[in-house]
Amino acid sequence: MRTGILDGTARRSFGPAQYLSCLAGIMTREGVRFLNQRERFISSLVRPMLWLFVFAAGFRQVLGVSIIPPYKTYVLYEVYITPGLCGMILLFSGMQSSLSMVYDREMGNMRILLVSPFPRWFLLVSKLLAGVAVSIVQVYAFLAIAWFWSVKPPPFGYLLVLPALCLSGMMLCSLGMFLSSMIRQLENFAGIMNFVIFPMYFASSALYPLWRVQESSPLLYHICQANPFTYAVELIRFALYGQIDWLSLGVVAGFTALFLGAAILAYDPSNGLLARRQDTGGNT
Repeated sequence: MRTGILDGTARRSFGPAQYLSCLAGIMTREGVRFLNQRERFISSLVRPMLWLFVFAAGFRQVLGVSIIPPYKTYVLYEVYITPGLCGMILLFSGMQSSLSMVYDREMGNMRILLVSPFPRWFLLVSKLLAGVAVSIVQVYAFLAIAWFWSVKPPPFGYLLVLPALCLSGMMLCSLGMFLSSMIRQLENFAGIMNFVIFPMYFASSALYPLWRVQESSPLLYHICQANPFTYAVELIRFALYGQIDWLSLGVVAGFTALFLGAAILAYDPSNGLLARRQDTGGNT
């Protein structure tokens, strides 16, 4: 009881400088970890580059893309899939953040972070922002490489796409954070890869327009429409060409709030998933 009173007093004494210092510390830690894991950066670029350089060249003659918004003319297949590949980087990075949180929990680093006097929601949001910042760096590195492959959106699109990347990255990292509360061991991450990442990516508009999906499979078309990743891809696609897809913006913002709220609730020691897991372990 006394500890709770002291924590409450400490939180009331925190000012903006202390919160910014905590945020900077968490983001610096994630940045240093990212710099020390060069294989992570390389692997994050290999996947989209493989699709862009190899698969797009083979599918170019098979999958033609008609004039659909935001494009004002016919585009090559590699131009069409580039926003989806940016979404792929954000998606895998979000799941990578979930893996790092599971690792930190097993090593005890997460416990040290969560027992600090700062509000738990602020610590989780700081962790989320750090993961999004790392993923955005990877996206811009991929866009720089794609520029040499004749994927050249308008110059202002590189700036206008930043808010779309931030919001989409927050949605996917929030999903990864929520999933990390349910992953007990690092080995279980492979199952999450199979049952979350790949269905979300392939059942979306990342690789093919939805009107083509509707022609071949109405059921799959409705699944793609219900997939939040579809709207993240479309939000990025329109932003790259200086436009706003308001439907996608609303859906991505709504799912971001939903996933983030679920993650904060799951990491709440009083009623979250972690509390129930610890209680089950104690009874065992």
